[in-house]
Amino acid sequence: MGENLALNMESKGFSVAVYNRTASKVREFMAGRGAGKRFIAAENLAAFAASLSTPRKIVMLVKAGKAVDELIDQLAPYLAPGDILIDGGNSLYTDTVRRTKYVEGLGFLYVGSGVSGGEEGALLGPSLMPGGSPAAWPHIKPIFQAICARTPEGEACCDWMGEDGAGHFVKMVHNGIEYGDMQLICEIYDLMKRGLGLGNAQMHAVFGDWNKGVLDSYLIEITRDILGYRDEDGTPVIDLILDAAGQKGTGKWTVGAALDDGMPLTLIGEAVFARCLSALKTERVAASKVIKPELPPFQGDVTAFVEDLRQALYAAKIISYAQGYQLLQAAARTHGWNLNFGGIALTWRGGCIIRSAFLSDIKKAFDRDPALGNLLLDPFFSDIIQTHQASWRRVIVAAVTLGIPVPCLSSALAYLDGYRADRLPANLLQAQRDYFGAHNYERVDRPRGEMFHTNWTGRGGTTTSQAYGV
Repeated sequence: MGENLALNMESKGFSVAVYNRTASKVREFMAGRGAGKRFIAAENLAAFAASLSTPRKIVMLVKAGKAVDELIDQLAPYLAPGDILIDGGNSLYTDTVRRTKYVEGLGFLYVGSGVSGGEEGALLGPSLMPGGSPAAWPHIKPIFQAICARTPEGEACCDWMGEDGAGHFVKMVHNGIEYGDMQLICEIYDLMKRGLGLGNAQMHAVFGDWNKGVLDSYLIEITRDILGYRDEDGTPVIDLILDAAGQKGTGKWTVGAALDDGMPLTLIGEAVFARCLSALKTERVAASKVIKPELPPFQGDVTAFVEDLRQALYAAKIISYAQGYQLLQAAARTHGWNLNFGGIALTWRGGCIIRSAFLSDIKKAFDRDPALGNLLLDPFFSDIIQTHQASWRRVIVAAVTLGIPVPCLSSALAYLDGYRADRLPANLLQAQRDYFGAHNYERVDRPRGEMFHTNWTGRGGTTTSQAYGV
């Protein structure tokens, strides 16, 4: 990732100093991909810092966690006031909040930047989400906006996200949405494969067709390619891959942040848990031999159901982004960040893993109403949800009938039905809480914020806990 990012910078006309704690890697790079280019090799941090003009702009690409803190402390003795340290790894945003304060206390500037697009994106143009010390942005903006991806209209997929941890928070939410998008596609694939009995070639054609329309995106594109890829002996590679998913933690961080802010990030939560369940491969195999429900085969029109799947995927995708943006809005309030929500969609429009044509519609929604509380309230998205609901519900019913788990598709629909409900059964829940814990409740016939308690048993008295909110 670091090597490709350095090559990207050099290709845009910048002179780049490179350092790795393993000196042989620097020598190999200079003799190979870096040969004849504007690179300055350094075999120690003192030489590395000395080779840079001030204010120094240093991009750190190391493993998130303790390694970042150690590198900051190793670099600090060689820096001058106003120098800029940039963490381009997947750091937890709370660490970036802490590090910004710490580095600024040393007299330097700090940036935590989300970088999305993988190794190829780093080389050809990633999506960049910087945040941290605001004074750093004018210095790094010409570099970042030169190396980032571009929309089809030529707009830079990089902008300043906000103070301290804002950049890494936006990247974390990006990764959470990525978890959701991937799981939704996997559920559609499972329904096609096990539910409809479609072969890889047929599914390859379906995803190829979908990638030409409203679902046009990087993840749909690579799903098409994966389903069409064969091994040397002609075996579809997808059929050789073990069904046990891995994860590095950013999805779990997103769900944790949602719980902290009381946001119902149900779809992304189910995507994380789906990976956890997949990892229980041995247990699942054992359970499959014990629990064998009687399930009928699919008996409907295959072509019509494939169209239902397309509409269900599109509608659920809208829910994923709606929830992600609710979390971004909540975090902005909590941390005092002035996030540009339309600008975030533009930043994700190219270079990153969740890049898609769909993001242009999100940008337009926030252009129409910068204070938009939920994407579902925008006319463009509410119309899609309205027209796609019937197909979506048919897919859920079919999945339940076929015994095929669709946790993200179904949780997204449950969220929609909850969000659009003017009355939910939480009145009973509040009564239960008040009954066993004297937690109080509000009444429909009194102003919001006025609290009441009922002595349900006649033995509870009037003392209450005064604990009500999250």
